[in-house]
Amino acid sequence: MATKHEQIIQHIISLPVGSKISVRQIAKDLNVSEGTAYRAIKEAENIGLVSTIERVGTIRIERKKKENFERLTFAEVINIVDGQVLGGREGLHKTLNKFVIGAMQLDAMMRYTEAGSLLIVGNRVKAHELALSEGAAVLITGGFDTDDYIKRLADELQLPIISTSYDTFTVAAMINRAIYDQLIKKEIVFVGDICTPFEQAHYLKLSNRIADWYKVNEQSTHSRFPVLDDKNRVIGMVTSKDIIGKEMDFPIDKVMTKNPIVVQSKTSLASVAHMMVWEGIEVVPVVNESSVLKGIVSRQDVLKALQQIQRQPQVGETIDDIIKNNVEAVQDDKSAYHAKVIPQMTNQLGTLSHGVFTSLVTEASSRLLLHLKKGDLVVENITVFFIKPVPIDANLIIKPKIIETGRIYAKIDVEVFHDKKLVGKALLMAQIIDR
Repeated sequence: MATKHEQIIQHIISLPVGSKISVRQIAKDLNVSEGTAYRAIKEAENIGLVSTIERVGTIRIERKKKENFERLTFAEVINIVDGQVLGGREGLHKTLNKFVIGAMQLDAMMRYTEAGSLLIVGNRVKAHELALSEGAAVLITGGFDTDDYIKRLADELQLPIISTSYDTFTVAAMINRAIYDQLIKKEIVFVGDICTPFEQAHYLKLSNRIADWYKVNEQSTHSRFPVLDDKNRVIGMVTSKDIIGKEMDFPIDKVMTKNPIVVQSKTSLASVAHMMVWEGIEVVPVVNESSVLKGIVSRQDVLKALQQIQRQPQVGETIDDIIKNNVEAVQDDKSAYHAKVIPQMTNQLGTLSHGVFTSLVTEASSRLLLHLKKGDLVVENITVFFIKPVPIDANLIIKPKIIETGRIYAKIDVEVFHDKKLVGKALLMAQIIDR
């Protein structure tokens, strides 16, 4: 026979999605104590059956498998923007596919508004009505209300209409950040996940000689090795440059570099990759808190891991993805790129945002370097000389021009045009990663 706790869970499962759940009502319906009902509801929340929203209450939601979690629900949007529900409460469990900033004329706004999207707009009642009719939910900014007939329409269509005191730009930034967090394309990869363990690592001891470096060099594909003391603590590093011109019996401790760069198992892959590029090193020791060697991570290990990550399927689009997908090479000029300004790329004034402008500059510069087979870039610095207001739906031409380049360095001048007029100019300096 099922326990009272299990009976409550089964009862919650049987409720329609969107139903409001209260401790008192559950206790009354199933003839259990409020304490038992409370604990069971909390368990239901932990396993994804219900969601508790401030100023809304606890509602039955559609249970999702964690591995398939790809989008935000409208209930979660309320928490993000500290909002309140004006209508369409029954649709809070639904997920949004994208959000649209309503900083444009109604006809243009409707071109981007589709079923499953969220229209972020001020007190424009006609826009609220048109969005609901298209199957989109509505988020009203600035703390405004809407007409009663709009609320009734939202209830009828089971599409939430939400109000928040934040302005449009702040709301878009908050939601975009939440989407970015939820749609992150991979779990963070740590050095400990990819490094060669201590048992298989190549290293030298403090008592070794130059001749031992040559032996280890033959056994491995590296020319850089950590030097360990009698407790396997990393105290130095020896490279091919250190041993040039030295006699075979010359002590290792006399040529090694003391206090070398090391990382720990929980250092991120991105961090160690950046370190290797900037420091120009091929091998980094992985140590614990006591500097004891746990393994080594090589440039080959990092490249393999990065390639594996790139092969993983995407689960959704972030703002960076949208920008990259919106940049295309100009047909008759492979050194120029075309991009269209869509609502997600605008600020609170409905013009191209400064952050998106720098992303477009970076993307175009990166593609130019790849086209010229120079390699990938890591941005060191971007100087934006100026950016003029660029409206939604504007077609941009981005023209990056290499001013100076070397084996590992590039300086690129970027000009952005709209209707053949210069609307932005920037200078990008970057390190080049040779493929």
